[in-house]
Amino acid sequence: MLRKQNSTFATSFISEAGAKLENNDYFAYVELEQYACYVIADGLNDLQTSKGARLATQAVILAFQSNPSMRKGAVSSYLKAANKALLDGDSKEHLKASITVVVSDYAKLRYACAGNTRLRLYRSGAVREQSQDMSLGREMGKEEQLSEDVLARHEERNNLYTYLGQEKNFSPFISKKIKLENGDIAVLYTRGIWENVDNGELDDVFSEASDSPQECLDNIEELLLARQPKNLENYTLAAVFINKVFLDPNRKREIKKIIMISLIVVLVVITISVAVWLIYRQRQNRMEEMERKYQNTLEYIEDSNYIRADEECAEALKLAEKLRDKDKIEDISNYQKLIEAVNKADDIYAEGGYEEAQSGYQTAKERSRYADHKADVYIDKKLEKIADYLSVFDYIQLGDSLMLKNDYTKAEEKYLLAKSLATSIHYEEGRSQAMDALDRLYEELAKEQEEEAKNQEVAAARLQETVTEETGAAELVAKGDEAFTEADYESAKVYYAMALDKYQKLEDVASAEQVNTKLKACVSKSNEKDEQKVLAEEYIETAKKLEEEGNLGEAKKQYMLAKEIYAGIQEEEKASQMENRMDMLEVDREEEKEQKADERAEKTVSGSSVE
Repeated sequence: MLRKQNSTFATSFISEAGAKLENNDYFAYVELEQYACYVIADGLNDLQTSKGARLATQAVILAFQSNPSMRKGAVSSYLKAANKALLDGDSKEHLKASITVVVSDYAKLRYACAGNTRLRLYRSGAVREQSQDMSLGREMGKEEQLSEDVLARHEERNNLYTYLGQEKNFSPFISKKIKLENGDIAVLYTRGIWENVDNGELDDVFSEASDSPQECLDNIEELLLARQPKNLENYTLAAVFINKVFLDPNRKREIKKIIMISLIVVLVVITISVAVWLIYRQRQNRMEEMERKYQNTLEYIEDSNYIRADEECAEALKLAEKLRDKDKIEDISNYQKLIEAVNKADDIYAEGGYEEAQSGYQTAKERSRYADHKADVYIDKKLEKIADYLSVFDYIQLGDSLMLKNDYTKAEEKYLLAKSLATSIHYEEGRSQAMDALDRLYEELAKEQEEEAKNQEVAAARLQETVTEETGAAELVAKGDEAFTEADYESAKVYYAMALDKYQKLEDVASAEQVNTKLKACVSKSNEKDEQKVLAEEYIETAKKLEEEGNLGEAKKQYMLAKEIYAGIQEEEKASQMENRMDMLEVDREEEKEQKADERAEKTVSGSSVE
């Protein structure tokens, strides 16, 4: 029989990387003629390049396609194939992943899971089935009786005892077969969803779902992104809308057969007048008892006694079911759902779980619409009181945030508001917490004032030290300026360097830059002076050569050039030496002239004697 063609399953999904660079979530499904398989996986490795989720999902799909079945052993083999694929995977690190697998024959489904990916099966707007995380957080939550929403933030939520990639003791959970009904919704999602979106919010979206799964997914994603969570994990959400399940034609024949037999039985019963009378009498008695229990239920609700109302309502429902009164069953069932929701919220409220209780009362308020709004007044009072309680905590939390920012004045305002509100509504726990917060604030203020006094003393000492250092630096700059003026560039460099070091230690950037500019100018001048000295030395060497050659006039000119250079760079001693050298040359020139004159005179005398 063509099961797929005679059923209607609509599937949509979203999968995003969140705040991560890579998306290591994966979802895939395949719908064959007789069976369908849906797989979601969440990679647990830190490496961005890890593809554990995709590898696991592909392994399950391939194993399913080779042997499509809903048998427990077959489903177990699919998960073992995925586990082996991760153990044998070619990767820089040991691959690990969480996984949830759903297999269906279009009339029933069976699911299996390992890790903390999740499944929720909705029926008639309520949760029909949900998976359980295989984590230490889940086990601790059972012991501590924690709610699902609290578990979503538990520090041990990701500490898994069963997961894909497990070398030993791999024991995934495999469910029983679950019969499907038209309108069922199967939802699969990873921790990026359940860590940021409460179960109640998921339930609200899918309880009011239309025929389009994509619309529900978009609404949940919009809710998730609107909160702008920090370090948002990869998130994947898939929904399978089971709009029409497969019906076996043979079963219809069996039902018709049963109906025919029932009709025969009824006809036989009708023929028995006494039996009919007894049945009728019994039915009347049950109807009267049912109505009495029903009215008792309403009275207890009016009196806000929901524990007794639950007892009476349960009895009324049993009688209605025995009477097979569909209208009464529906009516009483609506009241029972209301009562159960109120009692659950009351229990959480009594334990101080106000946020969860608020969600519970809101659910009860929704149920009250179908129960003639009988509990609206009671629920509204509870919600109003919870709102006040939560406002107290909000003020305290806001004060804590301001404390962290060292805004003590505004923090005190918030703590005082919390104290005042708690006092006005007679909320002793909130008042006590507000008083404790104020005590912490005043202690912190006292510490800060003490620290401020110490800091002022230290600052004063540092200021005095700074002034001393600045004075010393200024004196060094003055000495450097004096040496620079005297063209003593070497000494000037030393003074400027010492002053620069002090200004840098003082972190006086402006003064340091000024001194650095002077130091650079000093270096430049020193270099120029060295170059002038070299040039003067060249003139002197040239002069000496000219002296040796007897060219005293040109030698004097070279000494004169050297003298001018030494005078220009304020080398007075050197300039004086050049002056002395030129004087000596002048003396030598005079002696040379006299010698030449004497020689000419001797030549003249000798000429005369010869004549």
